[in-house]
Amino acid sequence: MQSSEDTIVPSGRSDGSPAQGAHDVRTTKSDWLNLAIQALIEDGIDQVKIQVMAKKLNVSRSSFYWFFESLQDLHDQLLQNWLRKNTDPVVEHAMRPAPNINRAILNVFQCWVDGRLFDPKLDIAVRIWARRDPSIRAVIDEADRRRVEALTAMYRRYGYNEENAFIRARVLYFMQIGHYTLDLDEALDVRVSHVPAYLLAFSGQEPEPEDIAAFDEFIARFTSREGEAKG
Repeated sequence: MQSSEDTIVPSGRSDGSPAQGAHDVRTTKSDWLNLAIQALIEDGIDQVKIQVMAKKLNVSRSSFYWFFESLQDLHDQLLQNWLRKNTDPVVEHAMRPAPNINRAILNVFQCWVDGRLFDPKLDIAVRIWARRDPSIRAVIDEADRRRVEALTAMYRRYGYNEENAFIRARVLYFMQIGHYTLDLDEALDVRVSHVPAYLLAFSGQEPEPEDIAAFDEFIARFTSREGEAKG
C-alpha cells in the first residue's frame, strides 16, 4: 500500500497512457480529509460518504482505500484533526506567559478571533455529531475537560484559588462556546469594543491601557492578513 502522501492515478493502458475516457486525476489524503471536513460542517456526518466524495474528487471509490482503511478510520481521523485544530491551540495559548491575568486572557482571546487557531463551525459540527454517538460525546467531554483545565491553571498562576479559578475558567469557556452555538451575527469591531468590559467580568480586574493596546495590535495584524488573503 502507498504511503499517505502518495497520489492516486487512475489506471490506464499498459503503455502508461490513460484509458479511454479516463481523466488524469490525482488526489492526496489531504484532499479526502478536507472534503470530509467540509461535508461534516455543511451537511453533517451522514453525508460524509465515500461514494459522494469520490464523485466530487472525480476518482474511483477504490481510491479512498489507498489512504483510509475504512469509513470508521476516516471518522477517527476527522476527530483527531478536530482535536489538533481546536483544542491544542487553546491549551497552548492558556499556558503562554503574560505579565497579568488580563493579558493571559487576551492570549486566549486570540483563538476566538483567528480561525486558524480555532474553527467554530467545525466545533459545532462535531458537537452535533456527538448527539447521536456516545463515543463521540466522550471525545468531546475529554476535549472540554482539557480546555477548562488549561484555563483553570491559567487563573491559578495569577493567584486565584482552586474553586475561583475553576469557575472563572468555566465562565470564560462556556460563554465563548455559547456565543458560537447561538451563531450571533456580531462584527469583529463590535466584539473588540467590548473587550475591556469582558476582561473585567472574567478577571475581576480593570485592564491596563497597555493590555488593550497589545490586543489592538494583534487585531490590526489579523485584519491586515485577512484583507491580503481576500485580495
